[in-house]
Amino acid sequence: MNSNNTQTAALNELLSLRQQIDRLDHALVLLLANRFALTQKVGELKAGAGLNSVDPKREEEKLASIRNLCEAHELNPDLLTDILAQIMRETVRNHERIRAQTAQSV
Repeated sequence: MNSNNTQTAALNELLSLRQQIDRLDHALVLLLANRFALTQKVGELKAGAGLNSVDPKREEEKLASIRNLCEAHELNPDLLTDILAQIMRETVRNHERIRAQTAQSV
């Protein structure tokens, strides 16, 4: 195979791999949207029941679980737990917003 054919084959494979990555990125966004829809309901339940927005025990357990899952799949657990911690911080902010809205409507 000459250099031109090798480069063409590599570019074609690169394009295919990038398309797969794009589909996965799209799926990640949809998964996050679904996660935030569920945590919206959790926030509404917590606000209605007068529960705290933050559940430190749940967060600790969740991060430990994700860390173990990452290690089992040979992923960087620090990276993934940092990402999940950021998602959880956003969830808590949303819960606090819901709590404030609930308090104003009472």
